Amino acid sequence: MSRVLIAGESWVVQSTHIKGVDSFTTSTYATGVEPLRRALEGRGHEVTHLPAHLVPAGFPGDADALSAYDVVILSDIGANSIQLAPEVFEQAAPGADRLGALRGWVRDGGGLLMVGGYLSFTGFEGKGAFRNTALHEALPVELLPEDDRVELPAGGHAEVTDAGHPALGGVAGAWPALLGYNRVRPRRGADVLATLGGDPLVAVTAHGKGRSAVFTSDCSPHWAPKPFCEEWDGYARVFGGLVEWLAR
Repeated sequence: MSRVLIAGESWVVQSTHIKGVDSFTTSTYATGVEPLRRALEGRGHEVTHLPAHLVPAGFPGDADALSAYDVVILSDIGANSIQLAPEVFEQAAPGADRLGALRGWVRDGGGLLMVGGYLSFTGFEGKGAFRNTALHEALPVELLPEDDRVELPAGGHAEVTDAGHPALGGVAGAWPALLGYNRVRPRRGADVLATLGGDPLVAVTAHGKGRSAVFTSDCSPHWAPKPFCEEWDGYARVFGGLVEWLAR
């Protein structure tokens, strides 16, 4: 069993309803973490979810706090949310370099997985913003300086390039279609295990004593539709394999 922290995978939606000359707003809270949580808990892992709105105040700030986990997963949560703690952003007080601490924790033996989304890697309009952070050097891929999203509304299928690697969990056969991904470039020395549109979909590497991995599409809709994340038995194999490889 591994102890896994998933940061991100939640959002708040605010809608404006206009009825003639009158209008009002409603707000809803949603999460996309459940397919991934179920897959990992079904393989015996202990999962803690830190929703996106709690990340600025609650993300682990140093190696001691990170030591509560074997693997940290960042999924659809931008670098600003991790770096800009309330005391830093609201009070202009120095705080922890949490992405630097995360990089150091990986280098000293931790496991890191970044999952794709509009606020992962470089992200929508560059708002993921991980390229110019300390964490970039720990990833098995190099990030683009511009909006890196590739939308595949007609669907695209993964091409597995190293089916025998344990990080893929022994998954066999064709993968269901995905509807998009973040375009990245493989880093020298990294292993690309699967591609999508000719770009890395799954890549892994060693970083110091630790390991890091990326899955550049989503773990839930919209890029990962239900046939992929809810109906395919390979979903748990892939994400379980990644976590188990990262945790050794």
